[in-house]
Amino acid sequence: MSQNKAPKNNVFYRNQNWHYPKIAYGKGVYLYGEDGKKYLDGCSGSAVANIGHGNEEVAEATAEQIKKIAFTHLSRFTAEPIEKCAEKIAEWAPGDLNHVYFVSGGSEATETAIKIARQYFVERDGDATTKWKVISRWTSFHGNTMGSLSMTGITGRRKIYDPLLLNFPKINQAYCYRCPYKSKYPECGLACAYELEREILRQGPQNISAFIAEPVIGSAAPGANPPKEYFEVIREICTKYDVLMIIDEVMAGYGRTGEKFAINHYDVVPDIMTTAKGMSSGYSPLGATIVNDEIFNKIMVEGTGEFVHGHTYGGNPLSAAVANCVMGIIERENYVENSKVQGEYLMEKLQALYKYPIVGDIRGKGLMIGIEFVKDQKTKEPFPTSAKVKSVITNKSLEEGLVVYPGGGSVDGVRGDHILISPPISITHEEVDELYGMLERAIEKTAKEVL
Repeated sequence: MSQNKAPKNNVFYRNQNWHYPKIAYGKGVYLYGEDGKKYLDGCSGSAVANIGHGNEEVAEATAEQIKKIAFTHLSRFTAEPIEKCAEKIAEWAPGDLNHVYFVSGGSEATETAIKIARQYFVERDGDATTKWKVISRWTSFHGNTMGSLSMTGITGRRKIYDPLLLNFPKINQAYCYRCPYKSKYPECGLACAYELEREILRQGPQNISAFIAEPVIGSAAPGANPPKEYFEVIREICTKYDVLMIIDEVMAGYGRTGEKFAINHYDVVPDIMTTAKGMSSGYSPLGATIVNDEIFNKIMVEGTGEFVHGHTYGGNPLSAAVANCVMGIIERENYVENSKVQGEYLMEKLQALYKYPIVGDIRGKGLMIGIEFVKDQKTKEPFPTSAKVKSVITNKSLEEGLVVYPGGGSVDGVRGDHILISPPISITHEEVDELYGMLERAIEKTAKEVL
């Protein structure tokens, strides 16, 4: 990593210390740099490019829509692609999640969800309602706007902005590898799920509007997922105490985990679901907050009929047309099943990586797989932050021609190194073999350097 702090150009990059290879184009699971280097996109950017890069069918659909109409403001107009996209999303979503509010990305989607939850209780119970707090989980990420960051439980993302954030309560994450109760499933009795009930009672059910969780954790502890019964208990508790259940599918949705939505692995239906990323596969910014019939009717049919919220680009015809095309390709090419099959194949191959002493845990569903690195496999002791393991594994992977999604802080908000492996769900058997080979070589080199 470069330590040159001089401006690179006029772009305000996230990290001035990082050297940014310049990408010329992409095709399928590959990215091609201007210097001729070829990269296998092993993380789809950030679990975004579900159908891969350079899809000509999407390009044609985009061009066709631009010729018709690219932008209308959803406060005044509608268009066929918008209505078709909402219809398709409702068809994919579980249960009675039939109503789609369009935004431009994941942070906007989760921010929208907590506003919907608040307005629902105001419309139902009147202005005097005290239900506004949202319970979330530590070691979670729900976005970078102030409301979504207030729900985020990875402290490294929050620290600098703490004075600006809402004081939302949090409970322990469903993180079996580092169980906060020092137990194992099923002996644990799903203590992490029942903690929600204790926190609701501690805060007062009359003050809690919603609980939000990722079914499969994304950037905060990639791939970690609870036993099936966990979300069954969560659903029961939310219903018992009149708390809305929000499921964050921003990373895990649209086939990423081998189901259309990751919550389908758990056979429960949330009240609100937030989505983004894979729905348009990165070809155009798009997100959505999906609500059930009860919430929609209480606000829009029986209530005021107006949701006090809005973003300029939410529900623009161009992004909607792109998403329609992407979801059609996913269905036609059976990419959801491919994600399941290739994910199982990759997970089986990855088990061999435990021979490297820095590999602590490998977990995930479908093609949403996390690898956590440790200094000691037996004690699970993490590396000190000074070792910069997440940066080393990222660089070693790039040297091999593999892009991974690094992260840290899963142990205590500061320590902990991991990567997310989430290639396009269009990946083939042969490409999985290629990905694995590059990843193993990168891990072998990392282990030699950091131990």
